[in-house]
Amino acid sequence: MWDCEPMAITVQPVSEALFEDVQTIFGTRGQAARCQCQGYRLGWHVRRSDDVQGRRELLRDQVIEGHGLVAYLDGEPVGWCSLAPRSDYPYLRQTTWHGRNENKDDASIWAVTCFVTRAGFRRQGVSRALVRGTIDLARDGGARAVEAYPMKPAPGKDVTWGEMHVGALSAFLAAGFRVVHVPSLRRAIVRYDY
Repeated sequence: MWDCEPMAITVQPVSEALFEDVQTIFGTRGQAARCQCQGYRLGWHVRRSDDVQGRRELLRDQVIEGHGLVAYLDGEPVGWCSLAPRSDYPYLRQTTWHGRNENKDDASIWAVTCFVTRAGFRRQGVSRALVRGTIDLARDGGARAVEAYPMKPAPGKDVTWGEMHVGALSAFLAAGFRVVHVPSLRRAIVRYDY
């Protein structure tokens, strides 16, 4: 477990014992509850299907493998981050690849794909704490690098929460990631090499 913020935010790798905490973070309504963090694994059209239970079971498998982080604020589960070898995310490798010349199937590169912060706990540093935790978890899992695909909003412009599920560029830069590719005006690909 890593202490990441002065306000008692702690971050720890997921395990089967923490699956219910992840479900508490996702809640029972909204995009996170429907998707169950499977969009980059199965494709975004899947979140519209009625098989939420099937996606929940896929997420349980991911959690059992230790592919993710949970943030706690004073012991309360408040945030989730999906992190696994990039090769685990087939849809991700379709959507972020234009202009890149590296091996899409390189399992030594881990990917940060999704953040969820519970309503009532946003704008308190939860995502920033999770970003910092990704560096240790990926390294401990044998990664030679970890990358992410954050939004880079224009100065003074807001981005809706649904789009920010990939995180904010500023949080990754503050944790020591560097920009390695800019596929669009609003998206960057960042990497932390070990």
